[in-house]
Amino acid sequence: MSETITVLLADDEPMLRAGVRAILGSDPGIEVVAEAADGRAAVTLARRHRPDVCLLDIRMPGLDGLAAAAELAREVPGTAVVMLTTFSEDAYVADALGSGAAGFLLKSGDPRELLAGVRAVAEGGAALSPAVARRVIAHLGDGRLGQGIAARARVAELTGREREVLGLVGAGLSNAEIARRLLLVEGTVKTYVSTILARLGFKNRVQAAILAYEAGLVPAS
Repeated sequence: MSETITVLLADDEPMLRAGVRAILGSDPGIEVVAEAADGRAAVTLARRHRPDVCLLDIRMPGLDGLAAAAELAREVPGTAVVMLTTFSEDAYVADALGSGAAGFLLKSGDPRELLAGVRAVAEGGAALSPAVARRVIAHLGDGRLGQGIAARARVAELTGREREVLGLVGAGLSNAEIARRLLLVEGTVKTYVSTILARLGFKNRVQAAILAYEAGLVPAS
């Protein structure tokens, strides 16, 4: 990741793009390098600019955000994808869990949450709006996180330290931030996270973050 976090913003609503661009522009360490009005243009621009973060609207003409996220995960793996959502799109967010997205944020959320989320995913962490997390959990009764298996029973398989790391993943912390919080070497945290994902059968940190919320492991901020 470069010293300045580069961002590609994709949304078919010009006014919303302008608002998000203004929020990101308030942070001198973040630069919007390209904008797109649809998913296909977002993928093309991501190949060209190789941004650190791509903010994707879910509903866009042509190629929607979910399909674009899947393509970006395959073709531009160095770019972290964050989905921008509204409460009416909870089910889409649940569907996107397997797309490789590193975060889900509300369009109507606090601007500070957007800035923190961009920084978190750029550093290898997960960005999950607490409001999104609570509502997505309600849509996970179809087996995506293990139908019929309570979250607390699942995390009981982990060691105490692994549950502690999982809780901090749920809080959106990067490996470096977790290492500082727990006074560990960053490589050790990376090993913990990989082990947690493998033991729980998850593909990415966002899935782990949602389980951490569901199990009550996320520490109070």
